[in-house]
Amino acid sequence: MGATAPRRVPTSQRFPLVAYDRADAIAAHRDGRPVTAAALVADIRRTADSLPDRRHVLNVCSDRYHFAVLLCAAIVRGQVSLLPPTTTPNVIESMREFAPDAYFISDDPAAQIDLPRSELPTGNVVPDGEFSVPQIDGDQVVACVFTSGSTGEPQPNFKTWGKLGIATRNESARFCIGPGHAVLGTVPPQHMYGFESTVLLPLLSGAILTAERLYYPADIDAAIRRMPAPRTLFITPFHMRAWLESGESERIETLVSATAPLSVALARMAEERTGARLYEIYGCTEAGQVATRRTTQSPVWQAYEGLRLWTEGDQAMVSGGHVEQPTKLMDIIEVQGDGTRFLLHGRTADLVNIAGKRNSIGYLNHQLCAIPGVLDGAFYLPEDAERSEVGRLMAFAVAPGLTVPQVTAMLRSRIDAAFMPRPLMLVERLPRQLTGKLAHEALRALAEKARKR
Repeated sequence: MGATAPRRVPTSQRFPLVAYDRADAIAAHRDGRPVTAAALVADIRRTADSLPDRRHVLNVCSDRYHFAVLLCAAIVRGQVSLLPPTTTPNVIESMREFAPDAYFISDDPAAQIDLPRSELPTGNVVPDGEFSVPQIDGDQVVACVFTSGSTGEPQPNFKTWGKLGIATRNESARFCIGPGHAVLGTVPPQHMYGFESTVLLPLLSGAILTAERLYYPADIDAAIRRMPAPRTLFITPFHMRAWLESGESERIETLVSATAPLSVALARMAEERTGARLYEIYGCTEAGQVATRRTTQSPVWQAYEGLRLWTEGDQAMVSGGHVEQPTKLMDIIEVQGDGTRFLLHGRTADLVNIAGKRNSIGYLNHQLCAIPGVLDGAFYLPEDAERSEVGRLMAFAVAPGLTVPQVTAMLRSRIDAAFMPRPLMLVERLPRQLTGKLAHEALRALAEKARKR
């Protein structure tokens, strides 16, 4: 997984830990009750005092308020929060090699991870004394976020407080989010998208952080009803489709989608059903957020202020703003004009070449999932097929009430025969992560299981 976090030489530029300038400002909403900025800061200070004297903490809190308090407490103590995509035994084993002093904190009493455990303080905290927000050095490394593992082994990416602040301020300006604005989310805070948009964004813009990580459609509707306008829901295409197809959806002001391509048809449905303006974020763990677009209005992506994109041969690159060094992007991008606008043509890793014909896994997945009766689906290119142009794709579909011949017949009318999967397997569910993503390892395990049948 790489080397341990670099220790930065402190600079004179310091930034506030949170953006609330009044003690009575509403900073969060949890268990149906508001939490003031004074209570939040007091909770952070109390938690910081309780942390063991170590360098790395694995933050696996699922309650977004708990996650935010622990994140900020670790920052105050000079600790790096480790945010891997999963806590499977192989990932934790690599984590111990990566950070031997790591410990973990969870708000789930039943959580079992092969690392030393510490606990969050319990009970309500009472603000005491003058309201004072800690100031943090901009070069302090505060988090290590790992790639999702969708294309291989998760890799570490260190994030400094100053650069995270730049990205968050760009996002706040792009979506007009600030004090009094409620931020809701379906994505876990350990994922880069959830980390930036549902934790850092409210903390650093003065908006209201909501504690619940929403998943089921009824939970999303209930959370929207609880919070007064204006509200923004950060969601994934996977969660959005399930929410919209469940029936009537609550009205909301803004929807933001990321983690996977969003079809224009689904975006239009979302805006019609909810009355919202819907935006997409393009980004990656390595660079963070890069650009946005209004999906129903234009296919063109607009980069955040200070960022510029270019290509070196077929390789897309980004730099500037919060991206410290020129960073590779794992997508096929057509840069326009001065490098602040671009078209996205799919992931480099998604391209498949079979019998001299090229296509993308993303396109094939879209066609499979567009079949009436198919609730979820994914194509997979086995590793032995990657080394041969005559290799065959596999596909998995969740399609209650349909048979393999029925799905195959409908798929044949949508894609070239060269990309027809052999085999096509019907399954009860796909092993998606909480973000809706399918990790490469999970698909490979599913393929191995299918081959043994």
